[in-house]
Amino acid sequence: MLRENPTVTRAPHSDQAPAVQRLRIRFAKRGRLRFTSHRDFQRAFERALRRAGVPVAYSQGFSPHPKVSYAGAAPTGAASEAEYLEIAVTRVCHAAEVGQALDHALPPGLDVVEVVEAGGDPLADRLQASAWRIDLPGVDQGRLAGAVSAFLAAPSVEVRRMTKNGSRMLDARAAVVRLEVGADGTSLCAVLRHQTPTVRPDDLLVALRLTGEGVDAQPFLSTRLAQGPLDEESAAVGDPFGGG
Repeated sequence: MLRENPTVTRAPHSDQAPAVQRLRIRFAKRGRLRFTSHRDFQRAFERALRRAGVPVAYSQGFSPHPKVSYAGAAPTGAASEAEYLEIAVTRVCHAAEVGQALDHALPPGLDVVEVVEAGGDPLADRLQASAWRIDLPGVDQGRLAGAVSAFLAAPSVEVRRMTKNGSRMLDARAAVVRLEVGADGTSLCAVLRHQTPTVRPDDLLVALRLTGEGVDAQPFLSTRLAQGPLDEESAAVGDPFGGG
């Protein structure tokens, strides 16, 4: 058990215990929990830290906050098997025990997959690309294949997205490292390079509608399968935990 006391309380802001270890956590967003916003997840995760008794470190100052760093969050509505964050703790913990305790404290659908001790490059620097599966039930298979071919042949495909800083034009083609129709004919397998602003699966679908006649707007489900370092030659997304 991680819990040392039945009640976890915050230390006064002037007497915060120092961080002695950093842990990196991979978690999944599954089922209906894919509709959890990033802010809602942050609240749920911080409650889970308290319930699990994880000795998380807090910032200094008048309003201490738990030292949790989030990286590369999936958009609301997207499922994911590869979400990542990093926490700092005030005593050395066993990574597997932390993972088990947090998984029990989080609601089903927000599932801890793996916890490792941090080391090496900053976590955010390792998240260079994402592998996505996009399911498009009811799509015309021939038109989808034609749209993919036309998109890949285009030097650039710009789409418009509203961001917190206003309307932005994004080059969806520049972000695509690999794109192909799945074996079922009604899904897409894509590897998207992380750039600023990030090109999301819905941006890719807008781009396909611009380049492929007859690919209509319809409900879809996007699932992030992997997120990590990008091998440009093979268009493969690696494990960000590899090498520490």
